[in-house]
Amino acid sequence: MTTGVRGGPGSAAVTFENVSKHYGQVKAVNELSLEIPQARTVAFLGPNGAGKSTSIDMLLGLRKPSSGTVRVFGKAPHDAIMAGHVGAMLQSGGLLSDVTVRELLTLMTKLHPRPLPVDEVLKRANIADIAERKADKLSGGQTQRVRFAIAIAGDSDLIVLDEPTTGMDVENRQIFWAAMKAQAERGKTILFATHYLEEADQIADQVIVINKGRLLANGTVADIKAQAGFQRISFRLPGVSRDQLLMLPNVVSLDVLNDRVQIQTSDSDKTFYSIIDAGYRPEDIEITALGLEQAFVAITQQDNGADAHAEVVEDAR
Repeated sequence: MTTGVRGGPGSAAVTFENVSKHYGQVKAVNELSLEIPQARTVAFLGPNGAGKSTSIDMLLGLRKPSSGTVRVFGKAPHDAIMAGHVGAMLQSGGLLSDVTVRELLTLMTKLHPRPLPVDEVLKRANIADIAERKADKLSGGQTQRVRFAIAIAGDSDLIVLDEPTTGMDVENRQIFWAAMKAQAERGKTILFATHYLEEADQIADQVIVINKGRLLANGTVADIKAQAGFQRISFRLPGVSRDQLLMLPNVVSLDVLNDRVQIQTSDSDKTFYSIIDAGYRPEDIEITALGLEQAFVAITQQDNGADAHAEVVEDAR
């Protein structure tokens, strides 16, 4: 198994130091600082417009920061890419027409500074069965897997994937992530942006959350869930209405659907004991920590709420 170490033991695969990117008055990325260690699988999360794609473009040398510094294995992005350290799968861009998958990958491997054998690439991407098909005659899921094959056409140390499973059905997504797991086991650093947060929950060693171009959270999946600081209480309570439960302490959100009550709370003990003290006798009770998706929503909503409060304060001055 290769180690993927290019900047020396302990050095970061990717570093952003106070990076900003402005388009006129719009701050797509705002003083972003973060570090991605080598040989990690990292989910890069944020709502639409958060600055993920712009950050990835700067990482890949496709855009220059307005200020700050991006380093890939200690090098400028362009230099790291020219040395063959980075493979990428972006959202945009089609495949060449009137060539087979094998012919396309043969071309890609010849262009890479550190190419892999074409048959090895086909195997790693799980697309050997479609090697002789025309590249522009594939299904959406097959096309995504071929684009992934292009990203791993060389022995790159960092693989960057922007929404890699968009358009894939469940089976193809499972095949894709099996291939990604194999890359991680070879010591590669994987950075992927996704809207399928269950994928990040299951796969990522590290999760980075940004909003409005700023870093909100950076840690393990467990760290992100803990940062949200909320739990969920679910139970059946026939006949109860939402209005009857709104005054419970520490409630962040509350939904009642038929007889099923879902409460998001910052203190599950206080909320649940208050339900009992109020004379209610719930049934089929579940108290759980938030999943990554719920934690992600909570963290970004908190940030948006803080920004709205700051704007009100500023307007009042």
